[in-house]
Amino acid sequence: MEEMKFEEAISRLESIVQELEEGEKSLEDSLKLFEEGIKLSKFCSAKLEEAKKKIEILTKSDKGELVLKPFELEEEIEEKDINSENSESME
Repeated sequence: MEEMKFEEAISRLESIVQELEEGEKSLEDSLKLFEEGIKLSKFCSAKLEEAKKKIEILTKSDKGELVLKPFELEEEIEEKDINSENSESME
């Protein structure tokens, strides 16, 4: 499975879900599909975690030096902005 690409794994996982939802498979076949789906899910989760760790943004410090900064999702940035605005308005 290591040679499989993330997109291929997701596509296969989607088809497994569809097959299981149809409910036309025998119990034994359904269990095999379920087991494959669990493995694919773990594979995809690991790939996403790996990608998350690799994502970094280069930014300039106050001194003009390039520094590595961990990637923040837009939601996290918006939350921080809202929290800082709230704390500023309380002062």
